[in-house]
Amino acid sequence: MRYWQVLAGLVLAIVLFLFPLSAEAASSSSISRSAGNALKGQDFSGQSLIGEEYSNLILENANFSDADLRGGVFNGSVLQGVNLHGVDFSDGIAYLVVFKGADLSDAIFTNAMMLRSTFDNVNITGADFSNAVLDRLE
Repeated sequence: MRYWQVLAGLVLAIVLFLFPLSAEAASSSSISRSAGNALKGQDFSGQSLIGEEYSNLILENANFSDADLRGGVFNGSVLQGVNLHGVDFSDGIAYLVVFKGADLSDAIFTNAMMLRSTFDNVNITGADFSNAVLDRLE
């Protein structure tokens, strides 16, 4: 039995050496629904935006109320004055996001990763942050 395990491991090592797997990586700057500032004040209310990714955008005063943002990604974006009332952002990621003056009331942030984001003067009335990960800059 041990002989077959050694032989199988040797064959696998030879195959991987002769035919290496390619490694592909994505940087955070490649994640994008990049439209510059064209998304300022846009109305996304009630839309299904599951898994959508927004990177390095200024989304000031955009309306995402009651949108389905499950698994969505906001990376390095400014969400100042954004209406996120009633959104479902379960399993979402918000990295380096500015939530200044945003309305997060009645929103669902279950299992969301909200790292290095700032929450200044936000409304979180009725919001659900169960199992969400939030850290603080200090």
